[in-house]
Amino acid sequence: MINLTLISYLLQAFRLQIIMFVSAKSNNMTSIAAIEFNNAFFFKFLKFGVVGFSGLIVDFSITYFCKEKLKIHKYISNSLGFIVATGTNYTLNRYWTFDNHNPATLIQFGKFFVISLAGLALSNMIIYLLNDRLKWNFYVAKACAIVIVSLWNFFANYLYTFTG
Repeated sequence: MINLTLISYLLQAFRLQIIMFVSAKSNNMTSIAAIEFNNAFFFKFLKFGVVGFSGLIVDFSITYFCKEKLKIHKYISNSLGFIVATGTNYTLNRYWTFDNHNPATLIQFGKFFVISLAGLALSNMIIYLLNDRLKWNFYVAKACAIVIVSLWNFFANYLYTFTG
């Protein structure tokens, strides 16, 4: 089991930061996004993981039902599972993970959905590579895709959708 007190102490002691830089016109670098690895970030990441796990259950359930029971093509089934999970994940992340009550819900959901669509494209590419090209089991390929896409989704939503 992870000792949260030790992790908390280390995060406070070192105040780790990742800064992404852009250097366009000169040697001066301008910060465009910064993530401070502190307690708040760590717990948001954990909450995002819990929400993601619930989304994984929704995603796999819908995908399995559509693919195996309704005999819908695997990419359409994957997309349907992903889209339904996106809706539940948005709601849970908005109110629980990021404690965000921005009144511009439609704009915020639009950002979340665009990030999710990019994740869906990435997910389908990974599944195509692993399942169709490398002949891995479809659900193993989907699980790998979920891990990679989850990281993309967290950081993109942390920096773009739920800022402020």
